[in-house]
Amino acid sequence: MNPLKLRRLLISVHLYLAAFMAPAFLVVAISGGLYLVGIEGKTTDTPIDLPAGTTLDLKGPDAADQVRGLLEAQGVDVSFEYLRGRGNSGTTRPTTRDYVSFEQGPEGLTASLRKPDFPYALMELHKGHGPRIYRTYQILVAIGLFIVVVGGLIVGLLANTYRRPTIIATVAGTVLVTLLGFIL
Repeated sequence: MNPLKLRRLLISVHLYLAAFMAPAFLVVAISGGLYLVGIEGKTTDTPIDLPAGTTLDLKGPDAADQVRGLLEAQGVDVSFEYLRGRGNSGTTRPTTRDYVSFEQGPEGLTASLRKPDFPYALMELHKGHGPRIYRTYQILVAIGLFIVVVGGLIVGLLANTYRRPTIIATVAGTVLVTLLGFIL
């Protein structure tokens, strides 16, 4: 393939992938920006009354089924895809919508229904705590971003007019990331 046709193809791929992924990039940029300026979002927590002596094996293979049964018995309507357990605590996921947190303490199991606000839900998407299908989409977007960035660099290097500015900008960006991220 001649360089002109390759450049046109790369420009088209770059344009369509970037446009298709722009909403995902905006979610990451907005959630990350809000977090960096101190707007982390919050949840409204409501304790769930559990019978005395209730226990839950958060590490067991049937933990999610136990949680579903426990929530149903308490009249709590929360659908979840999976359970994230850490030691004596657990959380239903995704946490981008209403979810339940559990804590197994010496006095028994405690649970809380958590309702996230919009900034909190955005940050949970940003962290990969959304629905599994969205997590898969995020992986595809990451691959697409790599293709868009590398394709853009190749397009810049293939065009005589843009070669020098592309090299200068890439070197400057690399130096800045290195200085700010690893040296200063």
